[in-house]
Amino acid sequence: MYTLKRSIVVPTTMDEAWDFIRKPQNLNLITPDDMEFKIMSEVPDEMYNGLIVKYIVKLPVMGSQEWVSEIKHVRDGRSFVDEQRIGPYKLWYHYHEIEQVDNGVLFTDEVTYEVPYSIFGKIAHAAFIGKTLERIFNYRNERFKELLSRPLEVA
Repeated sequence: MYTLKRSIVVPTTMDEAWDFIRKPQNLNLITPDDMEFKIMSEVPDEMYNGLIVKYIVKLPVMGSQEWVSEIKHVRDGRSFVDEQRIGPYKLWYHYHEIEQVDNGVLFTDEVTYEVPYSIFGKIAHAAFIGKTLERIFNYRNERFKELLSRPLEVA
């Protein structure tokens, strides 16, 4: 199993941060264009425990893949998990959290995942899967800054 963790502080408010990440359709805005990400299921304006989201995503070497995630463990205004039900990984457990800090909001993503195909999966992870995931999550952080940064008021 592997773990990828990324954190970034964005000068925004907790309300604005949560309002952004609780909307499943905003995943389109923080996914690199070359992944050709498309939500296939109808999604509500706000996620909830048990929400199933189906989408198609283009992955290196593997081409377009169906991915089905379940939203779980929603702590309103604070955190949630998306867990792969169907998709390219043997295991995908993605924890999202926001936390108020002095200069804005700390966004944290922590993914625990396992690739299929035994030794071949490990080789693929070393060759490109790990690097691809790092690129995707670095892109997400940059997009969070672009989309949510604003001057904070001094109290």
